[in-house]
Amino acid sequence: MKKSFIMILCAALTLLSTSASSKTLVEYYSEQHAVQLGKVTDEEFSSPITYENMIVRIAEIEIHPQYLKEYLEYANEVDRLSVEREPGVICLFPMQSAEDSTKIRILEIYASEEAYQSHLKTDHFLKYKQGTLHMVKDLKLPSMKPLDPETMKKIFKKQR
Repeated sequence: MKKSFIMILCAALTLLSTSASSKTLVEYYSEQHAVQLGKVTDEEFSSPITYENMIVRIAEIEIHPQYLKEYLEYANEVDRLSVEREPGVICLFPMQSAEDSTKIRILEIYASEEAYQSHLKTDHFLKYKQGTLHMVKDLKLPSMKPLDPETMKKIFKKQR
């Protein structure tokens, strides 16, 4: 599996959803991950990607409105540190609903169950979890299954 391919997936999702309004989580991550688009070789696009061990989920989080600004600060920090410091965290891509800013979605991709369990024990995740517990109105963590990895690779060839 190539980590850079998944980073490109995150960057492309970011770039497609960026708006011209004030800086959101989506725009923040556009800036952080857009550089990945220029760092992928043809070989990486043609390399087989295996998904057997990956953990993929979309966290569905609703925040109490009075805590939204503070929550976003915690979320920015934990997502940035996790991607920078943890090799098994392939992607943490936060998004904010355009219709309801208190609804946050985070595309989470981990290299394996072990990487996910390791992530849950890091200081930065524990700080986030403990610091935001009272801010979260609702949390769902449905697991997802990639349907067609070959088609996803074709999407990125179009971006080049």
